[in-house]
Amino acid sequence: MSMGTIYGLGLGPGDPDLMSVKADRLLRNARHVAYFRKPGRSGQARKIVNGMIPEGAIEFPMEYPVTTEIPVSDPQYNALLAEFYEAAAAHLHALSQAGEDVVVLCEGDPFFYGSFMHLYTRLRGLAPVEVVPAITGMSGAWSATGDPITWGDDILTVLTGTLPEDVLARRMADTDALVVMKLGRNFDKVVRALKTAGLYERAWIVEYAQMANQRVSKLSENHSDVTPYFSIILVHGQGRRP
Repeated sequence: MSMGTIYGLGLGPGDPDLMSVKADRLLRNARHVAYFRKPGRSGQARKIVNGMIPEGAIEFPMEYPVTTEIPVSDPQYNALLAEFYEAAAAHLHALSQAGEDVVVLCEGDPFFYGSFMHLYTRLRGLAPVEVVPAITGMSGAWSATGDPITWGDDILTVLTGTLPEDVLARRMADTDALVVMKLGRNFDKVVRALKTAGLYERAWIVEYAQMANQRVSKLSENHSDVTPYFSIILVHGQGRRP
């Protein structure tokens, strides 16, 4: 019996219409559908494909054992997540060995800050694994602002809000265009770093990019009621143009 293929299925930033034709085809013909979620939640990736999973498909929700309950720096954090990814990978490997194809739903692109990467590194070499690329969340966000993110020779820097504040400020000051992801509990720290770098007044925030409840605004005008978890901060480049 030939082994089944495990597909890391990039769904794009949130609008099902922005999925690739290949991702749509694989999903609509899937027999096994896996996705990440917090316990008690449906999961954002699963919400994106509501109504698209074929009847009779077997769903495999992979529930994170920890998200923000303990600090990332705590050794237990990595230990719990490692055990979780090992168990999830073992389940997918068993399905593959039984000849079953599996699609793993991935918000944005599977190879861009995605949880699927941790399964991929455990499964490649053991089972056929294929990554289906997608539009990234940051691309969906800067398109939503209505302005190009880079011009001419602009340098684009992508940062995560989890970095130390001094590193954020230094990197922000040394770029032309900027994307800051993984805001969450780091939101206030990122705002302070933007002010230190002199970019706060130029910054935009996009909440729920390309989803039904998308909101786009200048960061300086919308600071008190943002939803950091599904938000991306952008600073547009001002480079060379004809």
